[in-house]
Amino acid sequence: MKIENPNPIQWQFSERAQQLQSSAIREILKITQRPEIISFAGGLPSPATFPVERMKAAYDKVLSENGKQALQYGPTDGYAPLREWVANYLSTEGTTIVPEQILMVSGSQQALDLLGKVLIDEGSRVLVETPSYLGALQAFSVYRPEFQSVETDDHGLVPSSIEPLAKGARLLYSLPNFQNPTGRSLSIERRLELVETCARLGLPLIEDDPYGALSYKGEPMPRMLSMNPDGVIYMGSFSKVLTPGIRLGYVVAPLPLVRRLELAKQAADLHTATLTQMVVHEVVKDGFLDEHIPTIRNLYANQCQVMLDAMAEQFPEGVTWTRPEGGMFIWVTLPKHIDAMKLLDQAIAARVAFVPGAPFYANKPETNTLRLSFVTVPPERIREGIATLGKLIKDQM
Repeated sequence: MKIENPNPIQWQFSERAQQLQSSAIREILKITQRPEIISFAGGLPSPATFPVERMKAAYDKVLSENGKQALQYGPTDGYAPLREWVANYLSTEGTTIVPEQILMVSGSQQALDLLGKVLIDEGSRVLVETPSYLGALQAFSVYRPEFQSVETDDHGLVPSSIEPLAKGARLLYSLPNFQNPTGRSLSIERRLELVETCARLGLPLIEDDPYGALSYKGEPMPRMLSMNPDGVIYMGSFSKVLTPGIRLGYVVAPLPLVRRLELAKQAADLHTATLTQMVVHEVVKDGFLDEHIPTIRNLYANQCQVMLDAMAEQFPEGVTWTRPEGGMFIWVTLPKHIDAMKLLDQAIAARVAFVPGAPFYANKPETNTLRLSFVTVPPERIREGIATLGKLIKDQM
């Protein structure tokens, strides 16, 4: 039976809900679904790297041999064998990570939300790079922090700029490897200085590391986690080395913090899918990533070089860009008078898409910047898209 002529509900959204904003990248991705668009916008791993047959075999084996366990509720902290694998993977000579420090999460984006929920109060000071990962800014913004932008240069975050901003700060969020959006990486010297500075100031340091394994030279930089396990919160993910659709990541933290994160996760989703965790463990437990990751590196390195070569040929003087040695992104700085948001409208009309740089800034956005991703675009389409973009930029010089 249906109620006759019900009064329309006057929805009263919370202040938190009213301040939520859509991701600029996600909105652009709606446009890039059109097949005629050459999209340099999405930070999406290349589907060519997804180990479909390996995943299929793992699902079959887990469901055949342990189906009832895989389809049941599980512990909040995660599937014990996978947590043990992660602990062994992250342990180095002189630094031992134990499974009790690890919380499995539904993608590293959930880790950002949980960290914000546990560490940030309204008005809390939070230090971020300039620019920083848009997903982190979104996740933390829900908890209404006061963002402080830490100085960066062509070599990434400048550790010496932290101390004047650090008083009362709850955390510093960093991506030291092939940063999203700039592609920059911190040198070993800067990593040591950053860890030492945060330790001296008593400032928790978040090391978000989704791209660390994607060094084109195959030589990953040392983790800051190994330099100070008691002061560094490490975030890892299987999205870039297996597949993002499984939504599986992990956070490594000192025991007092990881227990608080576990309680916050219980309130959010009880636990990350047991089946997914068991399947990923089945895939990685015998060293599969050691043979799989080099194929990803080679593909991305080749496509990155194609884009860099095309930019050198097609972009006019006055435009500069980063030259990443790993990861998925190139950061472009245009002359000051060119607004990348307006350029995007022209580019989409010409069937090319990118992400304007302004949304990646917590404060004082630089509107003459943009991010390009090359990993899902074939070489011939990269050349075509960069030629189109170069012509549009020249027209505004």
